[in-house]
Amino acid sequence: MKEFTGSGSRAACEVEEKREIIEKLAKEIWENPECGFQEKIACEKTAKVLRDAGFQVETGAGGVPTAIRAQWGSGHPIVGFLGEYDALPGLSQKVSDHKEPVTEGACGHGCGHNLLGAAAVGGALGMKAELEEKGLPGTVVFYGCPGEEVLCGKPFMARGGCFFELDLALSWHPGKVNQASVSVFSACSGVKFHYTGITSHAADDPWNGRSALDAVQLVNMGAEFMREHVSPQVRIHYSITDGGGAPNIVPGKASVWYYVRALDRNTVNQVYDRLVKAAEGAAMMTETQLEIEYMGGCYPMVGNQVLAEVMSQVMEDMEQEEWTAEELQWAKAMNQPVEDQRKAAVKTFGLEPESQLFTGVAPIGKGITYASTDVGDVAHIVPTGMATVATAGLGAPGHSWQMVSSSGGSIGLKGMIYAAKILAAAGVRLAENPELVKKAKEEFDEMMNGEAYVCPIPEGMEIPKN
Repeated sequence: MKEFTGSGSRAACEVEEKREIIEKLAKEIWENPECGFQEKIACEKTAKVLRDAGFQVETGAGGVPTAIRAQWGSGHPIVGFLGEYDALPGLSQKVSDHKEPVTEGACGHGCGHNLLGAAAVGGALGMKAELEEKGLPGTVVFYGCPGEEVLCGKPFMARGGCFFELDLALSWHPGKVNQASVSVFSACSGVKFHYTGITSHAADDPWNGRSALDAVQLVNMGAEFMREHVSPQVRIHYSITDGGGAPNIVPGKASVWYYVRALDRNTVNQVYDRLVKAAEGAAMMTETQLEIEYMGGCYPMVGNQVLAEVMSQVMEDMEQEEWTAEELQWAKAMNQPVEDQRKAAVKTFGLEPESQLFTGVAPIGKGITYASTDVGDVAHIVPTGMATVATAGLGAPGHSWQMVSSSGGSIGLKGMIYAAKILAAAGVRLAENPELVKKAKEEFDEMMNGEAYVCPIPEGMEIPKN
């Protein structure tokens, strides 16, 4: 590997020097997976690493019990590193090249957030080291953000006052390629409709019953008909979480959980309101009672070209570690069940036909995805840079056992260290070049076009218990 020199090199060296600490943190979070807003172990261990490194650390940031705000330094720019550490339900998996749960039905890091949070810590440690050594002004802020998988952790934190202090934020996500991004992700709102009816014997006296399940089926029917009359950018999906009990009992309770997505927040709000009307109509038709449980929402992710170019240039300047023969063989075994997806990635990025893991730097991503991330809320508060780094095989689907396995093994850890160095070096380059920060803010102002961020979490709403 060629030596990485110049702006950000001391920061990258610090990440390497702290490698054992960063990897230990990632492993401990992986070994103790916790779903959204339950990340007590991840919060505690992350906070300790930052305290030990000289950061002023606050847990419960923004009124969210497992959120963290850690600060070092003074003056501008104030650079935020966004960390996440929540896992996904039902994705328990060993570090293995085949599907093999640790505990059947338990949660696991199918999005690699154990890597995401630890690399953001590494980025903060690295930037601190170079600013300190050079005597440069600047404030490094790490935000530990719970509940990303339920798409409302950062909005809850924003409601509590987080992120507004920053000049800019840097984030990354474990993935299959090394690529800075200005891609657009969907905004989203979640809601649960709970219906209460009247039970009765489904054969002997059904006329005395009022079926909550009928109401669920009717709102779902309404959503299906609505699809023809919404913009093509809209996505509506649902899951019946309670459909009643025995078939010979008219269901007295039933619930359905919805996500509404679109490429802008206003469209989400409009379609959400229409869906609520359908739910209310279903209650009227079935003479049942409706309880609406709003689950929160998030803004669309909109990248910043200036920050993406800085992150992409750091990737170009700093070579990633080579994959070992063992890692390539491991990835090949995990790619085998998803060979079509691996081939699609090979074609998309112009790789060698037998490639199993990504090496190099892909051009800045500029596409559209209908998935969502609550990083979008931060991106509507301050300019936000985003990148992905290869931490799994080219075929690995998101939210899969392959991602869990990779995130606990050497492939994921190697990618995580690379990501930490990228974040750290990018932060330093921005601190040393105030004109880039100014340009990023000008781009942000143009994107917002005078609109202010309106938190999608209303006052008084409590954190979901999932």
